[in-house]
Amino acid sequence: MVSDKLQNVVKSLPLFAKTFLKVRNKSGVLSPFVFNRAQQHIHDRLEAQLQKTGKVRAILLKGRQQGCSTYVQLRYFHKVVTSKGKYAFILTHKSDATKNIFSMTKKFYDMLPEGLAPKPEKASIKELYFKSLGSGYFVGTAGGKGTGRSFTIQLMHGSEVAFWENTDEIQTGLLQTIPECDGTEIILESTAQGMANFYHNTWVDACAGTNGYQAIFLPWYWQDEYKTTLMDGDSPSLSEDEEEYMNLYGKDGLTVDHLYWRRLKIRQFSNDYERGLEKFKVEYPFTAIEAFRNPVDNRFISSKLVMAARKNKIESESPLVIGCDPAYGDRDRFAIIRRRGRYAFGLETHFNMSAMEIVYHIRTIIDKERPAKVCIDSIGAGGPICERLIELGYEGIVEPVNVARHSNDRERFANYRAELWQEMLDWLSGELPVQIPDCDQLHADLTSLGFKHRSNGQLLIQSKDEIKALGMRSPDCADSLALTFHVGAFISAGIYRANTLPASSAGMFT
Repeated sequence: MVSDKLQNVVKSLPLFAKTFLKVRNKSGVLSPFVFNRAQQHIHDRLEAQLQKTGKVRAILLKGRQQGCSTYVQLRYFHKVVTSKGKYAFILTHKSDATKNIFSMTKKFYDMLPEGLAPKPEKASIKELYFKSLGSGYFVGTAGGKGTGRSFTIQLMHGSEVAFWENTDEIQTGLLQTIPECDGTEIILESTAQGMANFYHNTWVDACAGTNGYQAIFLPWYWQDEYKTTLMDGDSPSLSEDEEEYMNLYGKDGLTVDHLYWRRLKIRQFSNDYERGLEKFKVEYPFTAIEAFRNPVDNRFISSKLVMAARKNKIESESPLVIGCDPAYGDRDRFAIIRRRGRYAFGLETHFNMSAMEIVYHIRTIIDKERPAKVCIDSIGAGGPICERLIELGYEGIVEPVNVARHSNDRERFANYRAELWQEMLDWLSGELPVQIPDCDQLHADLTSLGFKHRSNGQLLIQSKDEIKALGMRSPDCADSLALTFHVGAFISAGIYRANTLPASSAGMFT
C-alpha cells in the first residue's frame, strides 16, 4: 500500500521531480531535478491558468537553454504515468531534436523506482504506451505532412515552433485534434525566428488576448549560469547601455556578472559589435520586443525610451485627453488610450465591434470620464463615428483627426501623421519623465515603425499598409496615443467646459 506521504510526492510535480529524477547540469554533473527560476515561473503560470479555466493554452518565448522543453517534457511525462487516458504528443522542428526530446522522456522513466509506474507495452524510439493506464507518449517532426492528424490527443507540446515547417497543415490538422475541454493542454515554446510567421502571429494574438493563449516571456538573465567574472583587459566600469539595463532590470535579478557574460557572448557572435548585439538580442532577449527582430532597419522610436516610460510612476492633474483609433475588422484593433500631460494610461483594445458599438462605447466614456478632448482618426472607419458623435451633441469634445492631411509644419513633415509621431517622440525623450502603460502591445506598436526623409528633408513615417505587407499588425495602440498630441503635449485646463457635454444622452443612441 502506498503511504500518504508518497502519494503527496507523486501528485506534486515539483516534489516528484526532486524526489525521483536527476538532470545533468551544464558542467555535466547529475543532481536532483529542482526547478530553476524560469521553470518555476512557467509552472506557476500554467497551474494558475489550469485552476482558472480547467485547461492550459500557453505560448512561451525564451532565450537559449533555459530548460523550457525539459520542463514541458517532465510535465507531460508526469501526467501520462500518473493519470489514466492521457495521450501526449510532442512536435519538434527537426528529427534530431525529436530524438533528443524523446530520449529525455525515456530517461525519466528509467529513473523511477520499480513499481512506481507500470511497464510500457510499447517502448519504441518514438512512443511509450501504457496499456493499463490507457495513456501514451508520442513524438513527431514538423516537417512531415499529416503529422499527428490521426491521433486523439489531450496534451500537446510544440517545441521550437518558430522553426516549424508546414505550419498551415499543422494548424488545420494536428492542433484541431485537441478538444476544447477540461484537462487538455497545448504548450508552444520557442526562441524567436523573425516575424510574420505562425509563432510570431500566435504570440501577438496571445498578447492581445484574442486567441485564448497566455503569453509567457522568460528573460535570459534569470539563468544563474549566464554569468562570468571580469575578463583581463576588460573595462571594470559599465557602459551607458549596461547602466541602463541595470536600472531597468537590476531589481529583477540582473547582475554585473550577467552583463560581463553578455559582453563576452556578443564578441563570440561577431567581431562587428552591432551585428553581435543584434544576434544576442534574438538568442538572449531582455524583452519580447528584442526577441522578434523587426525588419525595419531604422526604428523611429527606440525600445529603451519605451521601456523607461513603462517603468516610471507619474501623477498628473492635467486635463484628460483621449485618443481613439477605430477599426472594424477582426485583425486590427479598435484602440483607446487616455493621457493627462506626462501620464498616459487606460489602454483598451477591442475586436469585432460595429461602428455603432464603437460610438456607444466612446459616448459612455465621455459621459463617465468627462475628457477635455477625444481625438479620433477620421480616415476610413473613423469618419462615420465622428459624424455620429457630433450629431449626438459632442461637438467641441470630439476632434476628428485626418492624419493623412498636410502637416502644420510642411517643411519638416510629409503629412500630419509624421508630425504627431514626432510630437510623441519628443514627449517620450524629453527631460521630464513620462509614464505609459506597462504593456507589451503598446511597446511593440511604438517601436514597430521605421522612417525616412524625402529629398526635400520632410519626415515620413512608415505607413500602416507597409507594416501589414511585412506581416505585422497595424500599430493601433501607438496611433491612438499619437492622436492625443493633436491638442499638444500639454493643454490648459481652460480648454475644457463642462457645458459642452449634452445635458443628457439617455435615449439618444440609435
